[in-house]
Amino acid sequence: MLFGMIQSNFFDHAILAYNAMAHQLAMNLPLSVGISHLSLPHQAVFPGPWDEYIKTPVNKSYIRPAKIWHVEGSVAVPEAVLDWTKGNDSSTTIGPGGLVILEFPENIAGRACFDISSVDGSRNHLALAYSESPNFAGHFSDATTDRQERDLPLYLPIHSTGITCVRPEFVRGAFKYLTVFVPKHPPRSRDIWSDDESPSTSNVLDTHSETQQKHLGVHDEATHHKARRISISSLYINCTAFPSNPNPRAYTGYFSSSSSLLNRIWYSGAYTLQLTTIDPAEGSALIDYNRRVDHNHSPQGSWYSNFTIANGTAITTDGAKRDRMAYPGDMAIAVPGIAVSTYDMTAVRTALDSLFIRQYADGALPYAGPPMGYGGEFSDTYHLHTLIGVWNYVLFTNDIRWLQSHWSAYLKAFEYSLGKVDLTGLFHVTSNNDWLRPGMTGHNLEATSIMYYVMQNTYKMADGILEDPYAKEQFARWKSLGDRMERGINILWCEDLGLYCDNIGRRGCGGSQETLPQDGNSWVIISGIISNQTRRLELSNNLRKRWTKYGAPATEFPNVISPFASSFELLAHCAAGNHDAAVELMELMWGYMLDGEGFTNSTCVEGYRIDGDIQYPAYRSPARNSHAHGWSTGPTMVLLTEVLGFRLETPLGRTLTVEPHLTKWLKNARGGFATGLGRFEMVLRRMRVPVLGRLEVLDMETPRGSEGTVVFGETMRVAGGKHRFVKYLDDGMRVERVGLGWMEGELVEDEEWQRPEVEERPAGVVDWKALEENYVAGP
Repeated sequence: MLFGMIQSNFFDHAILAYNAMAHQLAMNLPLSVGISHLSLPHQAVFPGPWDEYIKTPVNKSYIRPAKIWHVEGSVAVPEAVLDWTKGNDSSTTIGPGGLVILEFPENIAGRACFDISSVDGSRNHLALAYSESPNFAGHFSDATTDRQERDLPLYLPIHSTGITCVRPEFVRGAFKYLTVFVPKHPPRSRDIWSDDESPSTSNVLDTHSETQQKHLGVHDEATHHKARRISISSLYINCTAFPSNPNPRAYTGYFSSSSSLLNRIWYSGAYTLQLTTIDPAEGSALIDYNRRVDHNHSPQGSWYSNFTIANGTAITTDGAKRDRMAYPGDMAIAVPGIAVSTYDMTAVRTALDSLFIRQYADGALPYAGPPMGYGGEFSDTYHLHTLIGVWNYVLFTNDIRWLQSHWSAYLKAFEYSLGKVDLTGLFHVTSNNDWLRPGMTGHNLEATSIMYYVMQNTYKMADGILEDPYAKEQFARWKSLGDRMERGINILWCEDLGLYCDNIGRRGCGGSQETLPQDGNSWVIISGIISNQTRRLELSNNLRKRWTKYGAPATEFPNVISPFASSFELLAHCAAGNHDAAVELMELMWGYMLDGEGFTNSTCVEGYRIDGDIQYPAYRSPARNSHAHGWSTGPTMVLLTEVLGFRLETPLGRTLTVEPHLTKWLKNARGGFATGLGRFEMVLRRMRVPVLGRLEVLDMETPRGSEGTVVFGETMRVAGGKHRFVKYLDDGMRVERVGLGWMEGELVEDEEWQRPEVEERPAGVVDWKALEENYVAGP
């Protein structure tokens, strides 16, 4: 249901502490109380040694660079800028032609501020350029649009000593490298883009006022002054991302295991979701697209972040650098990840509101939030993803009042999509917009499967949550359509290949462009549209066979490795009962994203090329790739909801299924999250007792008021509280529910367990002709 290559030193050196904490969970911790998404806790709900993996800065208002990455030209004492404690006694001085590139500990976001200790004259500028990847650190920033290869540098006027910060409009949404330089030959002011004149704040949601945009740094007169030296005693970044909680490290969930790589992956996803949560007044980096609404005259290559994309105080968006908009497809992965890491569900609600407020008259929902929605932008699949977002939001918050206020609009959107299921039993797609992949048209596999999944969620909300009489009258019709879809999906089955094809026609079985899509085949398993478990496992195994050295290829989009589609593949492997494959893919693919050349080593990238290059094949410019993208954070959700196996069945987890899978890759794993009902936590360990042999020991806590099923070799009903279960691996996998302190003094770690070898795979080969043909045109 949707709901390591590196061994951990943590367990090698701290297993006794780990076991002690497991015992504490079983014996001493009080049963939990719930948390509120309207008032997030200011301290971590589950503090522990796993906090070392948190990427979020302790003080997001003053983020300092970690080291000097590169220096060239006229620069004196470049390292002085790193030692801010010395004040003006030590400064970095940059003269004409001088350049310093600073590297931060992680991918970060925010406004750059400089403490200027001296400046020659009163009309000077520092030029600033930003990059997430080291590959694009230099005189120009990486790219926020596809109109040109790189963004322009930003010129920051320096008039006097003291603190000077870029204006709020020039928040850079993500960067790890900051270039600071003084041009050798200053351009005439009419040729530069300057912080002196910035675009007026644009609020597209205010229908009572005209929005105007000023020219950005364009003057008629020429300047004749020479560039002069500027001395900087310190610099810092004031981060404005994740505005919902003053303590950005107050996580409401956690994960820790015997794989340090897997732990890093979980926290990189959580941090990515924080960077992509922004103040709605700092939205949309697509200035060319914004122009359709705010009529700005910003020069080509310039950028800003002052387009108001929603009402509210926080909103989850697609990417930190770009596009800084609410895309529902991204939310299908991001929302459950947010729910189990920071519980910033208010930001989710804001995003959903920004979509429903622009709903079209026929019930269709916009492809994305503002600035889209004003020109009829639409995607059949993203429309459905909005409805999935509603289900996930309500599931984790129980915000029934909000659901009631949107229910009529939801049903109108739902019926709009139902009308596209024709006599074939397949969803007939009329929009080619999706996640930028080609071929989204006609009777489509992915859309049909997502529609089937949305139908199930709609039934749950209508019957189990709202008890809506009108909707109940429609159940028989909905079920009839669902039955037709279960039959219709077989039209797309390619028997000889063991996978489903993309659609009827040229991308069908034996068609001229036969395509066996990663997204569609994953969704077939996730949605439950096929109930045959043998077929589901066959699909899972055949998807795994296609993996390359750098991850799972999205065959529907040539040359692409997509963490978005692969996040759905993670869910699909778990739904097929192949949790081993899910964990293996996380370490293979997300491990490469963390440790591969050119990445940030801290956040989840939008996508990359099949040969491992950081270019995302949707864009001609490699610099446009977003290295902090919410749709790429699937492991943060999957490790808790599928591997540890906490699956909420009704809002807040009042009823749930707990089905943990340690997999062949892990020796130990633990984790938890909290909702308004309370804490859900688990510790799962491979242990031994001399007379009993090898065991798996499961300690878990669920809140009072919850009840559900534990599937742990056997199926057992449990009420909220603390429980311990033991699986006897050397006694026919027998399972027993035991007392909380059972054999605690006798349990020892299973030192004989060995992690399997990782399979070697060849790298993918780029189809250069297809690469050129599939670049996406647009802002």
